[in-house]
Amino acid sequence: MKHAVLSALLSVAPFASLADPLPSWTQSDSKAAIVEFVQAVTDPDGPDYVTPADRVAVFDNDGTLWAEQPVYFQFIFAMDRLAAMAEQDPSILTTPTLKAAAEGDLATVLEGGHDALIEVVNASHSGVSVEAFQAAVADWLATTQHPDTGLPFDQMTYQPMVELLRYLRDEGFTTYIVSGGGLHFMRVFAEQAYGIPPEQILGTYGTTSYAQVDGVPTIVKEPGIAFIDDKEGKPINIERTLGKRPILAGGNSDGDFAMMEWTTAGDGPRLGVLVHHTDAEREWAYDRESPIGRLVDGLDKGPDMGWVIVDMAQDWSRIYTGAD
Repeated sequence: MKHAVLSALLSVAPFASLADPLPSWTQSDSKAAIVEFVQAVTDPDGPDYVTPADRVAVFDNDGTLWAEQPVYFQFIFAMDRLAAMAEQDPSILTTPTLKAAAEGDLATVLEGGHDALIEVVNASHSGVSVEAFQAAVADWLATTQHPDTGLPFDQMTYQPMVELLRYLRDEGFTTYIVSGGGLHFMRVFAEQAYGIPPEQILGTYGTTSYAQVDGVPTIVKEPGIAFIDDKEGKPINIERTLGKRPILAGGNSDGDFAMMEWTTAGDGPRLGVLVHHTDAEREWAYDRESPIGRLVDGLDKGPDMGWVIVDMAQDWSRIYTGAD
């Protein structure tokens, strides 16, 4: 009996070791390039071996790990939160921009450009402790659905990218989020959604202060943006925080170009993974002309730098984690 059990285990083991680490990726050149890179840097006998301490991978969030249309999800939260705050105190709606946001009039807010977006974020993200703010984010994620898909926002993560993150960690990588999204916002859901803990998240952060609130030492979110983690700010923040250059970077827009360019310019084996939104049926198709997730430099320059350009329509058999 013991010999029969041992024989069965031995017969299964080789097949288990060959399990596909990226089952939601089609058998494409993109998948092959990613797997080849990971195998090369993890082979201790190979010329491209990288020690686990230096296997650092960084990823944008919006449009790379979860969806970002029709506007960044954090901004939808900001408008919803502003509307809820205005129900309690309508006097906070002191400008046409804030009134439009509270009414859900996204088009009018977007017409105001960057200044209007900052105004809405300041009004909806300040005057509370970090803990209270994150509780509001958690409640919103638990009770709100995307207007087009009907899915909870945190189920609109990209299943192929969740698999890639897991695959990298299984192979000794440390994975980080480096996003223009708010630091305190992303820390609410990233560990459950991606397996990335709060201390491995780099993002935009606002002004904060230290105060005694009802006798309790508290970090309070104040109006104002202290650091924008976008474009050239991404590699600056990575170097400042991690003290080393990653060997793999993933993004989807020109906001990620500097991070990916800096990452792949280093010595030794390097890989850039650029997600190109080509699937108008299962998601949205957009790139050069899009006000959200605009992608020009990555398409024009990425191939010459050896980046993997992921064609969502062709390379992914599944899109969202929360939908088949």
